[in-house]
Formats: sequence, C-alpha cells, structure tokens
Amino acid sequence: MTREEFEELVAEALDRIPPELTRLMDNVAVFVEDEPPADDPELLGLYEGTPLTERGEWYAGVLPDRITVYRGPTLRMVEREDGGGREGVVEEVEITVVHEIAHHFGIDDERLHALGYG
Repeated sequence: MTREEFEELVAEALDRIPPELTRLMDNVAVFVEDEPPADDPELLGLYEGTPLTERGEWYAGVLPDRITVYRGPTLRMVEREDGGGREGVVEEVEITVVHEIAHHFGIDDERLHALGYG
C-alpha cells in the first residue's frame, strides 16, 4: 500500500469520528510517518501532548498536540495476522486513530484495552 493510500485511510478514519467528539478536539494535528522511533519498531501510533483533562489556565500559546500513525508497522502487523488484506489495514488504522484520539481526551491504555482499542 502506498503512502498516499495509507494517508487516505487515516483521513477516512478521522472522518468516521463522531462530529460531537471532533468538535471537542482542541489544538491537535495528525500525521502519518513511515516508521516509528528505532527504540519501538512495532509502535502503530503515538500521541504526544497534553490531554484535554490535564489542561488548565496555563495552557495557552503551545504547539499543537501530535498524533502520529505509523505506516510500516501497521502494514507488517496486518500482513502477519491476515495476509495483508486492505480490510485488515482499514480496521487497524481505525483502531489506532481512535486509540490515539482517546489519549487526547485523557483516556489511558488500560481503559482502551478494556474497550477493545488495545
């Protein structure tokens, strides 16, 4: 799958987030990178920033939070698990996008795993 096709899947996953949630997202940008940091080669996505639940009066004039979805490990994982079909990539991208947006809302990994977004 090309980078452009993968970026489109990420955009489509973002479009499926309910509008009542996207309206609440504040100061966050979403990126696609080919590979994660070398110290975590299987990382599918990463949220970097200050969750909405931790922002206070001090939160002003800061760079946007950053959500990154990693193409390489996503494609490799889907290939291992189901032969690399497009449907598997679509599903995993959607899970990853929801997972990272949930971090923006202050939901931790334990709760996400319990909800099936591990």
